[in-house]
Amino acid sequence: MSKKDIFDFNNAMPIINEDTEFFPLMSQQDEDEMNNEDTPEILAILPLRNTVLFPGVVIPITVGRDKSIKLIKEAYKGNKIIGVVSQKDVSIEDPTFEQLNSVGTVANIIKLLQMPDGNTTVIIQGKQRFRLLAEVQNEPYITASIKKFEEQKTKVDKEFKTLIASIREMSAQIIQLSPNIPSEASIALKNIESNSFLINFISSNMNAEMADKQRILEMDNLLERAQKVMELLMVELQMLELRNQIQSKVRTDLDKQQRDYFLNQQLKTIQEELGGNSADLEFDALQERAKKKKWSKEVYAHFDKELDKLGRMNPAAPDYSVQLNYLELLLDLPWSEFTKDNFDLKRAQRILDKDHFGLEKVKQRIIEYLAVLKLKRNMKAPILCLVGPPGVGKTSLGKSIAKALGRKYVRMALGGIRDEAEIRGHRKTYIGAMPGRIISSIKKAGADNPVFVLDEIDKVGTDHRGDPSSALLEVLDPEQNNAFYDHYVEMDYDLSNILFIATANSLSTIQPALLDRMEIIEVNGYTIEEKIEIAKKFLLPKQKENHGLKLKDIILKPVLIEKVIEDYTRESGVRGLEKKIGSLVRGVATKIAMEEPYNITLTQEDTERILGAPIYDKDLYEGNEVAGVVTGLAWTSVGGDILFIESSLSPGKGKLTLTGNLGDVMKESAVIALAYLRAHAAEFGIDYTLFDNWDVHVHVPAGATPKDGPSAGVTMLTALTSAFTQRKVKQHLAMTGEITLRGKVLPVGGIKEKILAAKRANIKEIILCKSNRKDILEIKESYIKDLQFHYVTEMSEVIELALLKNKVKKPIDLSIKISPIVN
Repeated sequence: MSKKDIFDFNNAMPIINEDTEFFPLMSQQDEDEMNNEDTPEILAILPLRNTVLFPGVVIPITVGRDKSIKLIKEAYKGNKIIGVVSQKDVSIEDPTFEQLNSVGTVANIIKLLQMPDGNTTVIIQGKQRFRLLAEVQNEPYITASIKKFEEQKTKVDKEFKTLIASIREMSAQIIQLSPNIPSEASIALKNIESNSFLINFISSNMNAEMADKQRILEMDNLLERAQKVMELLMVELQMLELRNQIQSKVRTDLDKQQRDYFLNQQLKTIQEELGGNSADLEFDALQERAKKKKWSKEVYAHFDKELDKLGRMNPAAPDYSVQLNYLELLLDLPWSEFTKDNFDLKRAQRILDKDHFGLEKVKQRIIEYLAVLKLKRNMKAPILCLVGPPGVGKTSLGKSIAKALGRKYVRMALGGIRDEAEIRGHRKTYIGAMPGRIISSIKKAGADNPVFVLDEIDKVGTDHRGDPSSALLEVLDPEQNNAFYDHYVEMDYDLSNILFIATANSLSTIQPALLDRMEIIEVNGYTIEEKIEIAKKFLLPKQKENHGLKLKDIILKPVLIEKVIEDYTRESGVRGLEKKIGSLVRGVATKIAMEEPYNITLTQEDTERILGAPIYDKDLYEGNEVAGVVTGLAWTSVGGDILFIESSLSPGKGKLTLTGNLGDVMKESAVIALAYLRAHAAEFGIDYTLFDNWDVHVHVPAGATPKDGPSAGVTMLTALTSAFTQRKVKQHLAMTGEITLRGKVLPVGGIKEKILAAKRANIKEIILCKSNRKDILEIKESYIKDLQFHYVTEMSEVIELALLKNKVKKPIDLSIKISPIVN
């Protein structure tokens, strides 16, 4: 039974007259009188599309067909008796006589109502059943000859009474289980006396197909009708019980969902009252924003599909906010939205020169890129990788390039990243999913062609969550990054217009496949002269501004800046120098704030008062006063540096001891050097018996710092030769190079950093492999104007150049006194 039938329950009763407000339930006597009424031989036929009228039952009918309206109005003016027949096919708008069922019901029109919406509603009551015989006319409506439907008499026995009682009980259960039927309906069922009317009443109101109801109407035996009704009621009861079982199982979850839903509905209402956006307004806003995007057909189709999915979601559902965030990301991404490049190459050159001192290779490469882009107007952006020690301006260079090009600037720090999802994002199905940092940075930039700095690309790690450097392969491949796939976006995104600039301190930790995709540009350390210029033009003005000083409040002369560089810093870049200048500026700021007198032009005494005693002693790097001590050149992650190889001899059995936290390669260099020296002892004037009677100890300060690499080979051999021959090493001399067991000198890397370290240590002469001459030619001439280079291929040449001519007369008197080394 349906909610619509409440009206039927309340009105399923005989009519006494048109003005009756209350209709009593039909008694057996009323039914007998109704069955004995005469039936006209010809009746106007009203076709019903989705209703079957049973004798005694009152139903309302909305009349819409022109023929039906005409029939009702004429009959209402007359005797108010019509024939009501259901049509076989409910989809037919204007059925013919043949398309009507053969059995119908004589009906009495109780009341005709004109509804406010213009429809006509008629309330009718069924009287008797009839059979259609023949069509009399079909215009203006169907009129047919009929005959009274003959019904068999039913024996009212115990079985029949039990069946009727079961029907009453089952109907009561349905009323109790169904939430749409009022409980008062069961009272009406109990008060129906006539068994025939009870069957008709239940048949009219139960939730059954129209064909089943028509079949019941056509049955001439009351027992059969009762059995059919019982069967249909049983099905309906089982469906209700099953539905209630399912509802009871999920009621707990549904209660929470309903609570959340109602709370969200209240929140939405409050937001609307306050002028906020409801779900419908959000949906419309997304559609409007999508119309303004420059998307391809594929992106439009994908967005529309996801937007339709959002429209079908309940705003209170947890997935609603996930879907909404996803659609907003698609709208926020700058698909094919570019900033206009500034092709004024001279202006770009001025900006690069103003912001950074030196870095000529990088500036030249950027100008080349701009020049080609200006001519071609469409070019895949290069993937540049700036490699150099810390503090030389690799990261800040990205800002200058963005300013020169007129593009947006984005920086992404890769140091310590171990999760691949940081690059590619998470799938939407995960809780807390979000796009990768590449897509997020582009969204933040708001343009599809920013300058994108990937900082510290050599610090990317790997663990069980994936390999981020492998995920970067697609990002940094000019042939692939036009279709970068982010797991969250689920669509290809074009990165080919982005100018990627990666920075690294070392290439050794970068994956080879990733390294192959980038254009490597080395950014070397600065000379003292360059640092002085950088301090004057950039660092000092910046620190004055940061500390609230005016330009004339403090003056640092170049001589003083050079002293700060030499005595208080030891680096390739200028980060440490900036900190020291900041300390000097703060010292002056304190004097000004306390209104104490001070020297505007700082002196050496002012510097030592503010910074303390000098940290580094330059004389340490000059003195090789004893034999066995040689100055070498080394490369570190923070730039070049010098190191000392100390060797000493003591009576023993020829044992070799190595200290100074040396790596395997460096230990092997010492073993090779000693083996070569034993094999060529005669050439260097060494008694070969010394190797069996003296123990050799080689030490490399500082002992706590790990050291490794082959470039100390020539230094170790020179130190051992100096110790065994007691010939001192030349002053202001340093060397670097790998050696072989045959005495060959091989080239090494990091030459520029090593040369700069030598200049800082006041080195005048440098010995290195002949093959490294090409590296020297790439260095600015101003960097090396005070240095003398000796290019060698054999170790004998190194010994000849490095050791002085004095020799010891008695090897037994060998004693090495090593001066202390300050780290």
